[in-house]
Amino acid sequence: MGLNAATKHQDKEDGLYSVFLSGNGPLVAILREALARDHLQNELEQGRRLRKGEARSKVRAFIQPVHEFRDEGIKDPKPPIEHVALFDEAQRAWHQAKTADFLKRRKGVFDFDKSEPEFLISCLDRHPDWAVIVCLVGGGQEIHTGEAGISEWIESLNRSFPDWHIYISSRLTDSEYAAGRVLDQIRSRPHVVTKDELHLSVSMRSFRAENLSRLVKELLDLEAQAAFRTLIELREKYPIVITRDLIKAKRWLKTRARGSERYGIVVSSQAERLKPHAIDVKSPIDPIHWFLDGKEDVRSSYYLEDVATEFHIQGLELDWACVTWDADFRHTPDGWQHWSFVGDRWNRIRKPERQTYLKNAYRVLLTRARQGMVIVVPPGDHEDPTRKPEFYDPTFEYLREVGFRIM
Repeated sequence: MGLNAATKHQDKEDGLYSVFLSGNGPLVAILREALARDHLQNELEQGRRLRKGEARSKVRAFIQPVHEFRDEGIKDPKPPIEHVALFDEAQRAWHQAKTADFLKRRKGVFDFDKSEPEFLISCLDRHPDWAVIVCLVGGGQEIHTGEAGISEWIESLNRSFPDWHIYISSRLTDSEYAAGRVLDQIRSRPHVVTKDELHLSVSMRSFRAENLSRLVKELLDLEAQAAFRTLIELREKYPIVITRDLIKAKRWLKTRARGSERYGIVVSSQAERLKPHAIDVKSPIDPIHWFLDGKEDVRSSYYLEDVATEFHIQGLELDWACVTWDADFRHTPDGWQHWSFVGDRWNRIRKPERQTYLKNAYRVLLTRARQGMVIVVPPGDHEDPTRKPEFYDPTFEYLREVGFRIM
């Protein structure tokens, strides 16, 4: 998307004046910077000089963090200038308790009684004639505490906006969307249209891998035989290998990538015991440098030094990825176990909500690469009680049994 396309509907006299919203801070920053750089390059090629600040200001109005849009709607009771809002990763919008707590602590707004979806719909509902909200939803992508999922959008419409027309995908009943219950509630509501075309059945992220999302879902749902069959369909178009050796994995990425194809290392934000492998999830990265800068920049993903977590990379992609798997998400004979490293030891995660976030974190990590990936499960260390081989070996064996090729 170039700047001209991004600003096509930014004429305030145009009835289609629109805004692109996202609760994903890294995504907003990267999109804004990429569009600004692209515009600068185009102007330079046309022999025109433009300051980067001018290019950035043109982008900011169209691409906004959802929290800025929300805060403006709280301050100004008038209808927003936009009639069309495209909400990327709409499943990340906050539920009422999270929204109210944040606004009380950070904005001095007390007794806020709406979830983020309900309030955002109410802002567009201020228009006397019409408005459209397009919610782009990733199944099983909720990774933050307080993320309400797609069900809260439907519940908000059902609860407070009886006149709105609803167009939904027929696939929202799939398990990773967790929307089945609320869909039952709107069956008798007028103006509800279900359309198969609203489901993106072929992943645009993995253009060589139509079945990648299905494979990852089966893998995480412990459907080993189904995952084996899907992997057979996938492996010729989309190479996936597993290894215990991070150095080998880095070499594999570099030999696979061609030209400017981007590669990098991604890990869970709970992967606290990868430090012996020079991976520190607590060391902050600048997503703009990591995703946009070239091979000569040590801050870029190409250098394979800084790593991105699910929070940095959700909604974004690489050409080739190295997913390094820690002991936070362990395969066992009884299913997945969920762990968090606190102080000097691993603590079991018991709350179902936190378990879901961790599972979804690995779903995000395993679906970031367009062309292929290597999965590293470290061997552990008998001399380190926080990295016992039995924390890692069953996960590697599970991946091997599913059929992933060992490098």
